[in-house]
Amino acid sequence: MPPKMSNQPELALPFESIRSLLSKWDSRDAEKPALVDLDQNGKSITWGQLAIEADKIACFLSDQGVMPGDKVALLSDENIEKLIIWIGIWRYGAAVCPLNVEMNEVHLVEILESIEPALTLWHTNLNGPSLISGLETKVVRFADWSPAINVDRDREEFFSILESYPTSSTAIIENDNEAEDLACIFCTSGTTSKPKSVVYNHMAYWLNGLNTLDMLGLTSEDKTLEYRSFGWNSAQILSLMPWLQVGSTMHIAQRFSRSRFFKWIREYGISFSAGVPTVVNMLLNDPPPEADRNVPSLRLMTCSTAPLSPDQWKLFESMYGVTLLQLYGMSEAGWICGNRHYRRRMGTVGPHAKHQEFVITNGDGEQCPPNVEGEITIGGPQTCMGTISPEGNFEDLSKVRIKTGDLGMMDDDGFVTVTGRTKDLIIRGGVNIAPLEIDNVLLRNPKIREAAAVGVPDRIYGEEVVAYVSVKEGEVLDEEDVKSWCAGALPEFKSPKQVFFLDDLPKSDRGKVRRDDLKEFWAKSENS
Repeated sequence: MPPKMSNQPELALPFESIRSLLSKWDSRDAEKPALVDLDQNGKSITWGQLAIEADKIACFLSDQGVMPGDKVALLSDENIEKLIIWIGIWRYGAAVCPLNVEMNEVHLVEILESIEPALTLWHTNLNGPSLISGLETKVVRFADWSPAINVDRDREEFFSILESYPTSSTAIIENDNEAEDLACIFCTSGTTSKPKSVVYNHMAYWLNGLNTLDMLGLTSEDKTLEYRSFGWNSAQILSLMPWLQVGSTMHIAQRFSRSRFFKWIREYGISFSAGVPTVVNMLLNDPPPEADRNVPSLRLMTCSTAPLSPDQWKLFESMYGVTLLQLYGMSEAGWICGNRHYRRRMGTVGPHAKHQEFVITNGDGEQCPPNVEGEITIGGPQTCMGTISPEGNFEDLSKVRIKTGDLGMMDDDGFVTVTGRTKDLIIRGGVNIAPLEIDNVLLRNPKIREAAAVGVPDRIYGEEVVAYVSVKEGEVLDEEDVKSWCAGALPEFKSPKQVFFLDDLPKSDRGKVRRDDLKEFWAKSENS
């Protein structure tokens, strides 16, 4: 039998509605920048302006016939306008459905058809009409926000319409979102199959935000940087929710820029930046001149979506003098584990999140003792309400334990190590081999930039280990070099029997290596 779920833990910060949070930061720090758009020359909006715009958006949604609890789709690149609208939708009590512009058009249409939004807001820079021409949804375009009234603006454009609302009119919208109300529907990253949508309520976001604050120690004085899509859960719970909870200043960019990253940090005094393995490896493999690395304001970065090796972690901190925290989560659960700014261990993803009901189980569903590998399972109020299939079918996950598909073990001190994916396990001659162990050995080679081990069919052992690697610019490696390197650090049965070289390993939208693609590459090479 699976372990019983415990009661909801006491909240470190009592739940507050979006309306209450905006009112609080408006009264305390009306002139303080809330959002700064780095791709629009540092265009910013203060907490006082954001409160006003959110009230106006609430009035607009009411006038459009949108009801509290309805779904509003949002199609945009990452910009200040997207987040202003997002907060306005929440302020009204409707649910945000952010659509990822990186998705192909077929998947976007499938998502829209499955969630059936009452209204769709799309940025004029994107080809919205062609996507939604056949769907039953109202459509409103939005362009650039400006604090000043623009007489030349298209009067049917969203922010132009908002200009017609006097500030005093906003008092008529008394809506307030409750903890259990629908907050957001977003799609998973979907690598080889159709993406599904994940459904969250406001309490789940609140608890995930509290976990972020616990892990990072963020305060209202922090200046944060987020360059990932807010269509993904990670950016929502790492950056968006804590920003609302503490009233800090968040800087946003459409994507990471190696050439501008340290300039941003110095110019705006950034104290915390999100991170992913791709970015960390980019900064390790192609660092800027030492003089450009001097960023005293930056005290903390995170790395999530895929594990870092201890060697990568140590090298990054020694190179940049910035504390790096490895975190671990998933779309359906939010934060699962995380190293803390006050308690961490390299090579692990940290202790489990405070508001996560975390258990490692064996094949019989029984809890594993310390230092024994099993599947990570989670549950509780910070996980999602459920998922929606591309066909529109809802699966309720609110009262069940979720099997993550990740393998891991917990040590005697409560630190968790993710050892691999159940589906990625290589079973050679009846022995389970975790690809991550081989990956980490390969990545310790100073000439290797990326690496991934996979299992491929073998007529004797069932599966055999092969490796795909990309070599750092200017370096030279051949297959025998890599095999020799592995032979010195791995037992013979775990060492790759073949090594293949690629310029870049295939990755998902969130930077995870797509091992299924590598297996397909191998099969094609064998059959060619």
